[in-house]
Amino acid sequence: MNITFRQLRVFTEVAQRQSMARAAETLHLSSSAVSMQIKEIENQVGLPLFDRHGREISLSTAGEYFLVHARRMLAELKEAENAMARFKRLEHGHLTIGIVSTATYFVPQLLARFHEEHPGVDVRLRVVGNREQMVALMEAGDVDLSVMGRPPKEIATRAESFAAHPFVFVCPPGHPLLAVGQPHVASLQDYPFIVREFGSGTRAAMTEYFTAHRFKPHITMEMSSNETVKQAVMAGMGLSFLSLHTVGLEVSNGLMQVLDVEGTPVMRMWNIVRLQSKVLSPAAEAFRYFMLERGESYLIAHDQGVLKSLALECCSHFAAVDSQGGQVRPHSLTPATLTSSAVSARSSIAEPVGEAGCRPGSVRFPEHPPKVPKAIS
Repeated sequence: MNITFRQLRVFTEVAQRQSMARAAETLHLSSSAVSMQIKEIENQVGLPLFDRHGREISLSTAGEYFLVHARRMLAELKEAENAMARFKRLEHGHLTIGIVSTATYFVPQLLARFHEEHPGVDVRLRVVGNREQMVALMEAGDVDLSVMGRPPKEIATRAESFAAHPFVFVCPPGHPLLAVGQPHVASLQDYPFIVREFGSGTRAAMTEYFTAHRFKPHITMEMSSNETVKQAVMAGMGLSFLSLHTVGLEVSNGLMQVLDVEGTPVMRMWNIVRLQSKVLSPAAEAFRYFMLERGESYLIAHDQGVLKSLALECCSHFAAVDSQGGQVRPHSLTPATLTSSAVSARSSIAEPVGEAGCRPGSVRFPEHPPKVPKAIS
C-alpha cells in the first residue's frame, strides 16, 4: 500500500468525527478534498473503510481494524519527531494537554504563564468531563501530558504529584448545619445531596469518604458538570461535595458556604501523568517541569480568597456565641491545615517512580522556583 501520513491523519480525523464535513473543518480542508483522500485510501486498501448511510458514515469492520494501525503509525511518527527534537534541543511545536473538568479552574491560568516563557510552543487543551474519558484519550495517544487526580491503573503510566487537591462539603447560605459548628457525618442524613457522576474523580473521593465513615448519603441528583452542581446548591436544592478549587468565586461572594464536616477537607493530589512508553518532546518536558515547580505555589495562592472568606464567616458566626460566654472555634479549613493534610496525603500515596528516580510528591518545591530553562536535555 502506498499511503501517506497525511492521508492517515485525514482518515483518523474522519473516523473520530464520523463526518467528512466536520473533519474537513478541523483539518482546514475542503469536503471534496477529504472525500478524495478517503477514496484513495480505500482504493489502496482494497476494502470499504466506512459504511455510508446517506450523509451519515460509520466505520466498517475493516475500518475499525485499520484505525488501530493508523493511530499506531501516527503515534510512532510523533515519537520519532520528539526524539529528533531532543537532539536539536528544540523547544517549539505543538503540545496537547489533557485535563479533567475540575482542572479547568486553574490550568488555563498556568498555561498562560507557561506560554509567556515559551512563546514558541503551541499549546492545545483537550478538556474531558471525567477521569474515564481522560484514560481513553491517553490510550489513544491523543495527549502528550494529562493533569488529573487519580492516575489510571488500567494502563502503564508515570504520575508525579505536584499539588494538594482538597475536597469539601458545600451548602447554600443560611443552611441549618452552619449553626452546628463542626457537624458529624451523621448530621448529613436528613439532607439531600447533589453529586457528580460515576467515573469522575470527585465522585470517587466522595464515595471513599462516605465508605470510610459507614454513611450512605441521600442522593437526589447526579450531574456531570461542576457548574450545574453549584447552581443547584445555590438554589437551595441540597448539599454537595466538591473540589475547593471550584467554589472559590461563589464562597468569596457569599453565594455558597463550606460546611466544616468532621474529617474534612478530604485531601487528594493533583498529578501530571503520561504514558510510561511515551518519549516526551522538549516542549512537553518543559511543561512537566513547569507544573512540578509552579503548580503548588499557584494553587495555594488560588485558594487564599476562599480561605479568607471562611475565616471572616467564622468570626461573624461565632461572635454571638462568644458574647453569651461560649467558646469561639475557628474553621478547621486554613492554610496550615491544608499544608499538613497535603503532606499526609503525599506520604500515603504510592505511585510509580517518576522522572529522575523521584517518587511523586517527594520534591520540596521552592517558594520562588527558578525560570524553566529553554533547553532541556
